[in-house]
Amino acid sequence: CLIHCPMSNKKMNEHYTVGYLGNVVGGKIISYANTEIDTIKRAAIKSIKNNEALWFGCDVSKMFNYDLGVMDMDLYDYKLLFETKFNMTKQDKLEYGDSVMTHAMLITAVDINSNKSTKWRIENSWGDKNGDKGYLLMTDKWFDEYTYEVVIDKKYLTQKVLNIFEKEPI
Repeated sequence: CLIHCPMSNKKMNEHYTVGYLGNVVGGKIISYANTEIDTIKRAAIKSIKNNEALWFGCDVSKMFNYDLGVMDMDLYDYKLLFETKFNMTKQDKLEYGDSVMTHAMLITAVDINSNKSTKWRIENSWGDKNGDKGYLLMTDKWFDEYTYEVVIDKKYLTQKVLNIFEKEPI
């Protein structure tokens, strides 16, 4: 599990766990490497290029049109409507509880232009009534802002990220 949790009480490139999560006798603890969002995206792209979808957790309550199946930071023009800009960073949103991980889905494809991801194809579990028969479109900017966790095969991780898991989890 890789997370992007830029909070003042969470350091980047650190190993974390949650008390009482995965607390099965004899079971392995669930732990997370807190990494930069670009690190997560690079690993996700490797997985997708190898035809392996990946699970991710995000906040679908923000900048998401259910009927269209579109997750995009520019979906709604709040500045025009409210005559103000909403300037909270991802860190601010997490620390003030404005955004939390609310749903999990699968990333099944990525569109790459000039060696940079631009949008992602998402498979949702809510049936085929929304989006394109249940498939959604997530822009790269939305990924940066509202994706919090991915579960990915360790073969797609750099040695630097793998080394994080060698540390004792906090």
